Amino acid sequence: MGDASGVGPEILLRRFAAGLLDGIVAYGDAAILARGAEMLRLRIALHVVASPGEVLPHCLNVVDLGALSAADLTPGELNAKAGAAALHYVERATQDALAGEVAAMVTLPMNKEATGRTRPGFIGHTEAIAALCGADDYAMMLATEDVAVTHVSTHVSLAEAITRVTPARIDTVIRLTHQALTRFLPRPRIAVCGLNPHAGENGLMGTEDRDVIAPAIARARSRGLEVTGPHPADTVFYQAIHNDAHDAIVCMYHDQGHAPMKLIGFESGVNVTIGLPIVRTSVDHGTAFDIAWQGKAFTDSLGHALNYARKLIGAGT
Repeated sequence: MGDASGVGPEILLRRFAAGLLDGIVAYGDAAILARGAEMLRLRIALHVVASPGEVLPHCLNVVDLGALSAADLTPGELNAKAGAAALHYVERATQDALAGEVAAMVTLPMNKEATGRTRPGFIGHTEAIAALCGADDYAMMLATEDVAVTHVSTHVSLAEAITRVTPARIDTVIRLTHQALTRFLPRPRIAVCGLNPHAGENGLMGTEDRDVIAPAIARARSRGLEVTGPHPADTVFYQAIHNDAHDAIVCMYHDQGHAPMKLIGFESGVNVTIGLPIVRTSVDHGTAFDIAWQGKAFTDSLGHALNYARKLIGAGT
């Protein structure tokens, strides 16, 4: 359900009240959800379960971790206790997914600063879930109905991101992108961005595109993958959206992929972690403390994340 101080639990409650969350079980704190429903004036039947196999119809079924009380609901406030609880929910849900208790996991937003106050070094869901899964080769993918974007690096400085543009890492992200999309596309078309302006202009604006990225593309093509590039990042998204030229784009660093995707699909984008032994998707927005628990946050993001999870497991929408 995400950080209790943010919009995650609110979105969960409002989406359920609208009759749009059939077949799910929530991981979180029943006390927070009950108090939140009162605040939002929503009539919701909560059903606490010990495991996902005990769900009842027409109820919001909750695996109650018992980390927070109703008094711990502090809308819009940075709350270290809520941050710690949010990570606890993710850890339990991940364990159940690994055990096959749930088919897929969808996460609502955590606040990095709040969680970091009790878990130093915490930088995000993706890294925490990958560690629990024992996965070394993983990547973040942002997806809409039109295109998916994966990243060679994400939550690092730009200076460090440049050093992470290595042959091995590019090979890995191309491979993981292909594997993820072949769950529902027979032959995904993958474009790979250059690192430098205009993909380096044949070395005029940097040599990484010519010396590191282009050989990785050639290796992927030699394995039978439909991969092109390196493409200039300032045009490849236009080609994907308006010309239907690509199913996925591999970007070299966080903002190269995130900035255009937020423009293309701010409300419809889905965050997917690829390379895991489980299916994990997430809404593609943060805790939004400024509007939390005010009934203002859009709820369709959760619907998109659920639908994409179902798509990845072959369950349709």
